[in-house]
Amino acid sequence: MRKNIKLHLIVLAFVAAGEWIGSKQFNIGVGTIALFPMLYVLILGGIVSWPKFKLLTQKQMKNAATILGISFMLFVAKLGTMLGPSLPKIFEAGLSLAFQEVGHVIGTIIIGLPIALLLGMKRESIGATFSIDREPNLAIIAEKYGADSPEGRGALGVYVCGTVFGAVYLALLAGFLGSLGFLHPISLAMGAGVGSGSMMAAASGALAVTFPNDAADIALFAAAANLITTILGTYICVFFSLPVTVRLYNWLEPKLGRHKLSIDKGAAKYD
Repeated sequence: MRKNIKLHLIVLAFVAAGEWIGSKQFNIGVGTIALFPMLYVLILGGIVSWPKFKLLTQKQMKNAATILGISFMLFVAKLGTMLGPSLPKIFEAGLSLAFQEVGHVIGTIIIGLPIALLLGMKRESIGATFSIDREPNLAIIAEKYGADSPEGRGALGVYVCGTVFGAVYLALLAGFLGSLGFLHPISLAMGAGVGSGSMMAAASGALAVTFPNDAADIALFAAAANLITTILGTYICVFFSLPVTVRLYNWLEPKLGRHKLSIDKGAAKYD
């Protein structure tokens, strides 16, 4: 506690500032952007930890990451106490919860892979698009191809981007989609459970601001979807999404790659 007193004081100041500002909504014509305290704190934390400012040392930032992990354990435990009494609701929506995993997997492959190839990525696009690349997905890629492989670098790049920008991006996206009016808040809550605690918390927080009357159900279904994604998503990535991504890469790269002749032309095809 004494060694990290600076971190605690910074976090306390950020939380106080975020709560003082409160939740805000801005109409941009086609929809509304919802801003809420957690989003402010994420942005302020990103500014303070910018290396050029030298406000925090590398050791302090590592300590903050460790404390964050403990905090999320408490957050998940709190959500777990909500899951038990609401199991009938979850079982009632069982098929919907299972089906949302298809979107998490297919969306990254069908949309992400062609875009990655058009941007000029080669084998890195496999690791970058077979999933949203959280910790279990990094382990899958490292085991199959090696952490220093092109696939490993692609997966790690998406992991870093998700860690730095993912929560902010999903918070803004969830609030905007919720304001459009044609998507049910519970469907959006299921979509918030992408397998990352921070992203799920940010997205469900924005949805709770947009749909205050459904805040409890949003937290419940987001947590259930996140749990299902974490458990089932690992097996789906191993047996379905990674093999499919590899086959699509072999088929699409000669057609969509920025260079007609792939730099992997002389390499053996993937299994």
